[in-house]
Amino acid sequence: MATTSKGFLEKAREEIYKITGIHLADNKDSLILNRIEKLARELKISDYDEILKEVSLGKYRQEFINAFTTNKTDFFREPFHFTDMMDRVLPRLCREKNSIKIYCSASSTGEEPYSIAATLLHAKEVYRCDGVPASIIATDIDTNVLDFAQKGQYKVDTLLNKLPTWLELDRYFEMKPLEGEKSREIQMNAKACLKSLISFKTMNLFSEKYPFARNEFDVIFCRNVLIYFKVEDQKKVLERLFSHLKVGGTLYLGHSENILTLQGRVDRLGQNIFVKNRD
Repeated sequence: MATTSKGFLEKAREEIYKITGIHLADNKDSLILNRIEKLARELKISDYDEILKEVSLGKYRQEFINAFTTNKTDFFREPFHFTDMMDRVLPRLCREKNSIKIYCSASSTGEEPYSIAATLLHAKEVYRCDGVPASIIATDIDTNVLDFAQKGQYKVDTLLNKLPTWLELDRYFEMKPLEGEKSREIQMNAKACLKSLISFKTMNLFSEKYPFARNEFDVIFCRNVLIYFKVEDQKKVLERLFSHLKVGGTLYLGHSENILTLQGRVDRLGQNIFVKNRD
């Protein structure tokens, strides 16, 4: 029998937080219930308490995680970050001729890392540094969205998702208008040149340690994910990410997110662009 009492919702909230770090306040009770109902249908288990019991024992844990992630993203979302990377970050990295390493956290269905990859390839051509090795690691806690991202196949509403004109997207995506009533939609499939740059991996930002070397990355994107954590957990995530960013490297945060305790160790360039100036 399905249980929807306040006690059940509190147990569910605690389990979500313990596993993922996602903080769902009391006003999110309806969201919790909707996600549990959907998960129950997928698992074909009618007893909600049984689901929580199994999850606490380690069963259905990934399904539970996938049920509670939010996956809103677009190509070239917050476009000023991509133009900053193109105009300020990548010219220097190309001149230095060292390898370029970028980390995209909470990469969701892949639009963000593919946008990063297209910007990177465009920059390598413009700044004539094709021989400089480059790679992007893109992680998410949700295995469903990672599977989707690895395919690299998207239907894009060009009215809702404005695409940039400063690079030739058809060099990096197979682009085809879709027929029918929604003629503003196009099919965008990532070409091999993009896919070869990106390694998609499962990772939980709430984990105490990340599988990266200290000062490994030139650029880190952590956008629109910190908002799902408590402030004290945001601080911990930022500290971990910061330890893997090179001095002189750039951290991009979402428009409503805060650098918090790192403010004394970064130069702020505006629009939530931060340059690490010391460890």
